[in-house]
Amino acid sequence: MKALISDPFRSRLERADGAPLYRQLRNRIRHAILDGVLQPGARLPSSRALASQLASARGTVERAYELLIAEGYLVGQAAAGTLVNPQLHGHVGRMAMTALQQPAPAATTSRNAVTGHNILFHPGLPALDAFPRKLWSRLAGRRARDLSAATMVYQEPAGYRPLRDAIAGYLWVARGISASAEQIFITAGFDGALALVARLLLGHGEQVWIEDPGYFRARDGLRLAGAVPVPVAVDAHGLRVDDGLRLAPDAALAYVTPSYQAPLGATLSLPRRLALLDWANRSGAWIVEDDYSGEFRYDGWPLPALKSLDTRERVFYVGSFSKTLFPALRLGYLIVPRSQVERFVQACAHIAPHASLIEQMTAADFIAQGHFARHVRRMRKLYAERRGALAQALAAAFGARLRVDPEAGGVHLVAWLRRGTSDAELARRAIANGRMASPLSAWTLAAHCRPALLLGFTNIPVEAAAREARQLRRILDK
Repeated sequence: MKALISDPFRSRLERADGAPLYRQLRNRIRHAILDGVLQPGARLPSSRALASQLASARGTVERAYELLIAEGYLVGQAAAGTLVNPQLHGHVGRMAMTALQQPAPAATTSRNAVTGHNILFHPGLPALDAFPRKLWSRLAGRRARDLSAATMVYQEPAGYRPLRDAIAGYLWVARGISASAEQIFITAGFDGALALVARLLLGHGEQVWIEDPGYFRARDGLRLAGAVPVPVAVDAHGLRVDDGLRLAPDAALAYVTPSYQAPLGATLSLPRRLALLDWANRSGAWIVEDDYSGEFRYDGWPLPALKSLDTRERVFYVGSFSKTLFPALRLGYLIVPRSQVERFVQACAHIAPHASLIEQMTAADFIAQGHFARHVRRMRKLYAERRGALAQALAAAFGARLRVDPEAGGVHLVAWLRRGTSDAELARRAIANGRMASPLSAWTLAAHCRPALLLGFTNIPVEAAAREARQLRRILDK
């Protein structure tokens, strides 16, 4: 059989793309198989031939092939070379159609489907093109080369101590939080921090206040832990604490995003912050503060965290580097009240919830040497420019069909649609065409919100905003 050279192999791999080159190639071939472009049994080019055609390293092609073989898309046969798995016959067409025929895709689909080819409009990503890759790689390489025997043994259950020291110093300056390194626990991103809190603090069937609309990953994570989410409405001043007191006064915990309400962008007002803390103090409940996009505020300085008002130690503060550095790092942290530190240390000794040591060491150097603060400042300026450009471009492309009211912070725009429009259907069309819009309806439980799309602006350069807005309109008009 003649080696098949089709569209997935025509264009060169882009080093400016957000994904590594081998993963870009893997994604191209995978999509070609699912779309039926590469049929089961088809022979792929040799790694040498394809590397020459793509002007890439042979190792890049070999690694992509190895990944696809491990996932079951390809098979390696010594005589015939590398083939599309013949056992996929009769399945790939159905798989592709199923992906396009799904009813309203949930927001979790949007988050989990991110690749280097569909980051446009994704509402939860930082600017991948602006991350200082060379600096990060240099720091990581130095740490890997200098790894000593002392650092290769088991580390503290709470995580790498210098990273916890660096985080404590940064939070004191940037967020007004006074916490010692002993109170800080390194986790596998936001999900790891929330899972740790839920595991140690919540019993099965206990009620938890959640914002409605609110962050779907928190809602789903709490459900998995056996808790019962109680949706509490939000307005222009954030969580409606009085509604929470009416619906579930004996709730064990409240999950809030006070600095930037996810997804609508409101800031929890000071009276409601104090009311929330008063409820927790009186009832013995806990509060989980998720500092969702708290570093990115474009009108004035970032507001102090709710934790900075927590004189009675009822607040667990969750932070993550997913939106400030990059999500694949899977690095987060949790600030625990002093009364709970020993309990969490004992639990972490068994759970080991944090990321790899090299990544923790690299992040510690990145913060301690001042790179992190400078990077956040640069991104704040860049995001303000990209946010303004996309808002103007959407207004020009859509006119009265879509209204954008830019909030004071965050990494996405809320694009309000006409009443009666299905935001889930429009999001499905956008996702099918590589634009990772998220429907507001996927973030709600009981709230009756006007339909809207959440559109990330961080990965759309100013010069591309008008083109992408017009392309989005063409997609949604189909």
